[in-house]
Amino acid sequence: MNMNKLFFILYLFSLLCVNNLRAQEFKLTSSGYFQNNGVDVMAFDDIYPEGHQGGVSLIMHGNRVATNGDIRLEPTPGQWQPVPKQRDRKLDPTTNTITASLSYPDSSRHVTGFNPIIYPDLVFNYKVNVVGKGGSVIVTVDLDRPIPQEYIGKVGFNMELFPGTLFGKPWIMDDMTGIFPQQPNGPTRYEPSNHKHQGNFNPDGEASVEQLAGNGYSPIIADDIVSEPYAVGHNFVVRPDDPYNKFTIESKGTELKLYDGRMNHNNGWFVVRSEISAGKTKEVVKWVITPNVVNDWHYKPVVQTSQIGYQTNQQKVAIIELDKREIKRETPTLVQITDSGEKEILKVAGEEWGQFLRYNYLKFDFSKIKKAGLYQVRYGNSVSSVFRIADDIYDRGVWQPVLEYFLPVQMCHMRVNEKYRVWHDECHLDDARMAPVNFNHIDGYAQGPSTLTDYSPGDVVPGLNIGGWHDAGDFDLRVESQAGESYILALAYEAFNVNYDVTSIDQNKHLTEIHQPDGKNDLLQQVENGVLTVVGGYRSLGRLYRGIICNGLRQYVMLGDASAMTDNKIGNVDDRWVFTEDNPRRELTTAAQMAAASRVLKGFNDTLSAQALDCARALFDVTEINGRSKSAKVHAAAELYLTTSDDKYKNYLLSETEFITQAISSVGWYIGRAEKKINDADFTKAVREAMITLRDQIEEQGTETPYGIPYRPHIWGAGWNIQAFGFNQYFLHTSYPDIFKSEYIYNALNFILGCHPGSNTSSFASGVGACSATVGYGLNRADWSYIPGGVVSGTALIRPDFPELLEFPYLWQQVEYVLGGGSSHYMFLVLAAQQLLDE
Repeated sequence: MNMNKLFFILYLFSLLCVNNLRAQEFKLTSSGYFQNNGVDVMAFDDIYPEGHQGGVSLIMHGNRVATNGDIRLEPTPGQWQPVPKQRDRKLDPTTNTITASLSYPDSSRHVTGFNPIIYPDLVFNYKVNVVGKGGSVIVTVDLDRPIPQEYIGKVGFNMELFPGTLFGKPWIMDDMTGIFPQQPNGPTRYEPSNHKHQGNFNPDGEASVEQLAGNGYSPIIADDIVSEPYAVGHNFVVRPDDPYNKFTIESKGTELKLYDGRMNHNNGWFVVRSEISAGKTKEVVKWVITPNVVNDWHYKPVVQTSQIGYQTNQQKVAIIELDKREIKRETPTLVQITDSGEKEILKVAGEEWGQFLRYNYLKFDFSKIKKAGLYQVRYGNSVSSVFRIADDIYDRGVWQPVLEYFLPVQMCHMRVNEKYRVWHDECHLDDARMAPVNFNHIDGYAQGPSTLTDYSPGDVVPGLNIGGWHDAGDFDLRVESQAGESYILALAYEAFNVNYDVTSIDQNKHLTEIHQPDGKNDLLQQVENGVLTVVGGYRSLGRLYRGIICNGLRQYVMLGDASAMTDNKIGNVDDRWVFTEDNPRRELTTAAQMAAASRVLKGFNDTLSAQALDCARALFDVTEINGRSKSAKVHAAAELYLTTSDDKYKNYLLSETEFITQAISSVGWYIGRAEKKINDADFTKAVREAMITLRDQIEEQGTETPYGIPYRPHIWGAGWNIQAFGFNQYFLHTSYPDIFKSEYIYNALNFILGCHPGSNTSSFASGVGACSATVGYGLNRADWSYIPGGVVSGTALIRPDFPELLEFPYLWQQVEYVLGGGSSHYMFLVLAAQQLLDE
C-alpha cells in the first residue's frame, strides 16, 4: 500500500478515535447539568431530598436510577431525618464543574414548621464539587472542620438507588456479588442514635420532641437500628447485566457500604454510602461515578393519547414526544383494530410543535375520524395504547369508580365492605380530644396559646365521630379537604343531575357496603358524609376545627387498616386530637362550601341542610377579613346569595365590584353564576370586561405546552392543579360561552387520562383506561395496590427538565391520592365533557 495513503488512513482513524472519545465525555450543558449522549448527571438543582429529589442524581437512557448524593447523618435516612441547608450553587463551564455549598443544621426546620426535624448538636459547613472528566463524573467533598468523635461512623456521603427497577437485579462489590432483594433482609445492628445529642438551634420551636419521638420504634429516630450492609468494598457496580442501567461507583480512600433503607422505613431506597473518617477535612469523600453510555441510544418516541379514547365529535389529538436530538421524522398513522385485523385509517405528517422541557413534540390530529371502534396511533416502532372512539366512552367505568370505590373506601368512622373484602373496619369512633396548646404537630398542624373554645387541652370533644373521609393515606381530616370535597360533589350534582346508586351507606350503623344499592343517591350521600363532619365540628366547638389527626408519628406513618390506629374507646391516649385555628380565609371558604352543600341537601337531609346554612351564615357574619381573605368573603357571599337570594349578599358583591374585577383570575370562576342571578347592568358590564382580560391570560397560558394547558409542578405532580384548572374552566365557559372556549376542559381531562409528558402514559385515574396508575399512595400502598377511582398527583418534574412518573407506591409527590379535589375534580371533568359533547 502507498505509504502516504496509509498515513492518511491512520490520520483519519486517529481523528475518529479522538472525536469518539470526546463524544464519550460528560460536559456541562446550558441546562445546568452534565450530559453524555443519553446519560445525565444532575447536581443540587432539585429541592426535595425528603422526597428522593436532590443532591447528585443520575438519569440513564431515560430513567432516573440514583439520586440524593449528599452528606447525611444516618446510613439510611427517612422523611424526618436531618437534611442540609443548601447555601450556594455555582457552575463553571471552563472547568466543567458544579460546586454546591451546604451546611448543618438548617435551624429554620429544627423542631418547628411542617414536618419538623430534630437536628443533633452538630455544626459544620461543606462543599461538594462535581467535575465531568471524560466518561466519568468525580464527586469530592471538603469540610470546614473535622467531624467530632461522637459522630464518626454517623456522618457520610450517601447516594440512593431507586428500588422499583432493581428487585431481582444483580450487583458487584469488589469480589462480592449479590441480587437486590424484593424485601429487606436482616440481620440488623444497633448503633447509638443522634437523637440523644439533640441541638438547641431554634429556641422558639414549638414541636414536642417527646411527642415526635414517642415510644418504641420511631420514624424520627430510626437510625438506632439499621440493617447490616449487604456488602463493603471500594468498587461497586450496579446492574452489570444491563448496558442501559449499568454504572460504577469507585471510592478513592473510604469504603463503600451497600444498605437497604427499607429496614428502617418502609418507603426507603437502597443506599450506597461512604463514612467520613476522623480528623479529615479535605477530600473526605472522593467518588468516581462512571455510567455506561450507549452511544447510539435515542429516547424512544412516546405516543400519548387518552387511555379511554374519545367521543365521536370530540377533538382528537395525539402528542408524540421525541428526543430533541432526533432529526428524522416518521409519519404518524391511525389504525383501526377490527375483528378481521388491522386497517390503516389515516396517515399524515405530524405538526411540529417545538421543544418543551427536554423533548421535541409533534401533534397528530385525527379529529375527522368519527367512526366508532378500536384504534391505535403508531409512530415508527412506537404505539399508543388501544383506545375507543364511541359516543358512550364516558358512560361506564370512567367517572363512576370515584363514586362507587374511592369515596366509600376513604370514608372515616365506618366499616367498608365490598362483598368478600373488608377495605377497613370501623375506625376512629373515639374522636376526638382537644389538642395541647402552644404545640407544633407533624403534617402542618399547630395549636396556638388557646384552644379558641370552651374545651381545655385533653378534653373529649363530642360529636366528632361521624362523617368525613381520610385524607389520602394519612387518615386525618382537614377541614379544607372535608368541606372542599363536599363542595365539588355538590356542584357536580347541581350541574349534571347525577343519579347513581350502587352503594349502601348507613351512618347510624357506621357501615358502608360497596355494590349494594340502598335506594339513595350515592352522590348526595357523599355530600352528606362531608357536611356531617364539618357541621358536627362546628356545632360541638362553636367554630370550625382545623383538623383531626393522630397524636404521634408512629400512628401517623401507619399503613393498612384504619381501624388499627385507635381502639375506638373514648378518652384514652390513642385518641386523635382536634386542632383549631383563627384563619379567616379558610373559615370564609368553608362558609361558601357549606352554603352550596346546603342547597343540594335540601329535600335529602333537611336538618343537615339547615345546619350547614346556619354555619355558613354565621361564619360570614363573624369572620373578620384581612387582605388575604377578601376573595374568600366574595366567594361566601356568592354562594350564600345563590342559596338564599338574600339582598344582603347581593349588596356585598355589588359593593366589591372593583375588587372583583381586579381579582378576576381567582374569583372569576364562581362569580359568573352569581352575576347572572344579580342581573345588574353595571356589575355585568364590569365583570364581562374583566373576563375578557382573564380569557387572554388563559389563552396565553395554553400556549406554554403542547398539551394546551399550563404544566407548572412544584413538588407534587401537576395533575391536581390541572384538574382544578379544568374545573374552573367549566364554570367560566358555561357562564360566558361567548368569551371562554371549552377546549381547556377537554385538554385538562386528556392530560389526566394519559396525554402528559414523559414515557409513562398511564391514566392518573386508578383503574380507568387501558393503562392506569395501579400502584398508588393510598391506605393500601404497602401492598403495591390501588383504590379504583383514586386519582394520583401525577407526573412530577425532576429539576430542571425531566418529567417522571414512577411505578412506586411511596412517592407521595407522584402517586398520592387526595381529598378536597383530585378525584372529585376528575369526576367533575368527565361529567362536564360528557355534558358538553352531548349538547
